[in-house]
Amino acid sequence: MELSPLLQAILLGILEGLTEFLPVSSTGHLILASELLGFTGEGSVAFKVAIQFGAILAVILTYWGRFWGVAVGLLSLQRGAVAFTRNILLGFAPAVVIGVLAYDGIRALLENPEVVAVALILGGLAILMIERLVKTVRATSVETMPAGLAAGVGLVQCLAMVPGVSRSGATIMGGLLMGLDRRTAAEYSFFLAVPTMLGATVYALWKERERLSLDDLGLIAIGFATAFLAALMVVRSLVGFVSRHGFAPFAWYRIALGTLALVWLWAR
Repeated sequence: MELSPLLQAILLGILEGLTEFLPVSSTGHLILASELLGFTGEGSVAFKVAIQFGAILAVILTYWGRFWGVAVGLLSLQRGAVAFTRNILLGFAPAVVIGVLAYDGIRALLENPEVVAVALILGGLAILMIERLVKTVRATSVETMPAGLAAGVGLVQCLAMVPGVSRSGATIMGGLLMGLDRRTAAEYSFFLAVPTMLGATVYALWKERERLSLDDLGLIAIGFATAFLAALMVVRSLVGFVSRHGFAPFAWYRIALGTLALVWLWAR
């Protein structure tokens, strides 16, 4: 039985919220699920991008005290608050430049499920290798990260413009390789998502504005809300999980899903 657009939007919103902060590629999941559900209309590209900021609001709510402390600290130029803000901006800057310059190419990839499947498999293998590498910890908080490290993680984040790579996966693994401990790498990925996905959402809605109808905007609002609610469950538990178990479980999940997706795409 074919699902209504409303139910499709709700299901995709829940999927986005559950996967946004896991290193499994929420965009990749949305592309594969949209292909499965037939959710591929004119407004589907903007939908896949815009609802991600709903999940990001869960970070703002969960870490509200941290963000508020930084804002207050900036007024008196406290060293920790200034360093936190600097590192977020340095990590965000590469995405602004590359995202604007490469938007048309990125948009085309968002409609290619085969690319997602391959990226899921390769990303899973990369996580397994990175987990085994010996790493020297250089920073145990966002505030103590060197500026060069923050900029480096920001560059790595841009790999996630290829759907299936995973924004959180790229930033977390990049952070681990460059000297962050697991908790800090996960938290930096959360914090960096706020300006990155806000910018991506606004830019995508602007670029896609002529393709969007009022019905499309309504579906985006529904997906946005459900993504927020679902993401609240993940944000509160992910840091503790990876601190205890690492990222290998997500790597094996990526490899399995990517393989199944390729088989399905080639067989249909």
